[in-house]
Amino acid sequence: MCKEHQQLEQLIANNQQWSKTCVEKDSEFFHRLAAQQHPDYLWIGCSDSRVPANDIVGLAPGELFVHRNIANAVQATDFNCLSVLQYAVEVLKVKHIIVCGHYGCGGVQAAMGTEELGLADNWLRQIKDIYVKHKADLDNLRFRDQQINRLCELNVIEQVGNLAKTKVVQHAWQRGQELSIHGWVYSICDGLVNDLQVTTDNLSQVDSAYHLSPTDGATRPEIATAVSCEIPKK
Repeated sequence: MCKEHQQLEQLIANNQQWSKTCVEKDSEFFHRLAAQQHPDYLWIGCSDSRVPANDIVGLAPGELFVHRNIANAVQATDFNCLSVLQYAVEVLKVKHIIVCGHYGCGGVQAAMGTEELGLADNWLRQIKDIYVKHKADLDNLRFRDQQINRLCELNVIEQVGNLAKTKVVQHAWQRGQELSIHGWVYSICDGLVNDLQVTTDNLSQVDSAYHLSPTDGATRPEIATAVSCEIPKK
């Protein structure tokens, strides 16, 4: 048996032991879990294998709806993330969305550099924009690790704002649905989360330029073509 196959066999054995242990502790665990999920929380976190969402906050399976990607980004063109968001808000009726980054994030570090990484460069472009936006302040920090960790925080803050700009979230608020967005950063060094105190729970906290009024096929505005060729004077 090849080494790779042995490794997979070990995972299956681990799964069997885990299932057995769960049943020994609680004979109804899987019956209850299979009934349906009613999580109050949507977790948007980094794909880093050292950041296990449920374990960090001490929640059992079924109590936390999870979406993960490189550097916990919320992008307007990411239909994977937006689909998860819509399902969590409109079907599961979660009350809290937690964007959780982590200090020392490799994706954030990569966005601060100039070396080509491949396809990931496109994904990290948004985070690089955040870096450029705050570069003067970051450069004032003495140590590289401080700069990286501060950008990890700034990235989470930006993603909280991106969530608040989505139609899914704004429509929920307009319906009167209870929904709050929170920004945390997890430390792999001590296992603790840092609440950045950027909770957003209503439309008044979003710049009016991003406010979206609900429409349907019959009420959507027509977009007029430009009729003036006059160039604005500087």
